[in-house]
Amino acid sequence: MGLKINRPRRGSMGVYPRKRAADIVPRVRTWPYVDLGKPALMGFAAYKVGMLHAVVVEDRQTSPFFGKEVVRAATVLEAPPLRVLAVRLYGLDPTNGYRRALAEAWAPEIPKDVRRAIKTLPEKFDLEAELRKIEAVKPLAVDVRAVVATQPRLAGIGKKTPEILEVPIGGVPSLEDRLKYGLNLLGKEVRISEVFAEGRLVDVIAVTRGKGWQGVVKRFGVKILPRWHKHRKGHRRTGTIGPQRPAVMFTQPRPGQMGFHQRTEYNKRILKIGTNPAEVNPKGGWPHYGLVKSDFVVVAGSVPGAQKRLVVLRHPVRPPPKAPTAAPQVVWLSVQGIA
Repeated sequence: MGLKINRPRRGSMGVYPRKRAADIVPRVRTWPYVDLGKPALMGFAAYKVGMLHAVVVEDRQTSPFFGKEVVRAATVLEAPPLRVLAVRLYGLDPTNGYRRALAEAWAPEIPKDVRRAIKTLPEKFDLEAELRKIEAVKPLAVDVRAVVATQPRLAGIGKKTPEILEVPIGGVPSLEDRLKYGLNLLGKEVRISEVFAEGRLVDVIAVTRGKGWQGVVKRFGVKILPRWHKHRKGHRRTGTIGPQRPAVMFTQPRPGQMGFHQRTEYNKRILKIGTNPAEVNPKGGWPHYGLVKSDFVVVAGSVPGAQKRLVVLRHPVRPPPKAPTAAPQVVWLSVQGIA
């Protein structure tokens, strides 16, 4: 009787299917309700700049380094103000219970760059007629969301066409207050400091760096087979893919797309929110990015995606029981060593 071979399975089944993301703008499927005491957007969009390390004072009382300076890896994101284009009301479909759009109101003045992304927008919107329709369907509404556009011209990525995304308006339970807040924002800008605060936790949603078509060794970590046997039909492959009838199991490692998947990383702490780009700009600019030109945010840890990739930040959907609230003390950012 031979020995049973034990090994961990190759690759996580929690991220199937491993296919290319449908859009480079992340699709956020879940938004949490957070009681902030005032209406606010529940998320924000930023561009990935690069990584550095930050020297911060450890503020976890359970840590043996409490009160001492520690080094943390961090990511810099450039977050130019978002422009609110429209406010949209959602209700429940009586046939299936899913949410459906009831009415929306667009800002009278739409920036010229937005028409690069939405080519079918009319020249003008009748705001008065849209507001009357909103008042008529307001008793059926269950959610209020804002249609916002990024402003890449204000960033250092050398891009004109903005990204369009939808962000819920929350912070208070009253739908009337959220709708009033959204209508007051029509055509105006929202800064990241109005949405998040230093020291708070956020979820980061982005499309990862694409690696193209890869084999099973790189894609799933399959063991490389011996290369000496005359019967081998290859060594960077699986020994067998199992029975083909009724079908090959979908859990079997196979070659395919690797990277460019939408992924979510939970509970990243905001170390710093700044308005002075000189605080994070190295001499000569960031590699593969350039110079930060507008508001920025420094997030602890790494962030999915390549430089200049759009990243969506939201309030955490599953925060820890004792989530930090106070702003951390950032002693130093390692900007000088970036080349």
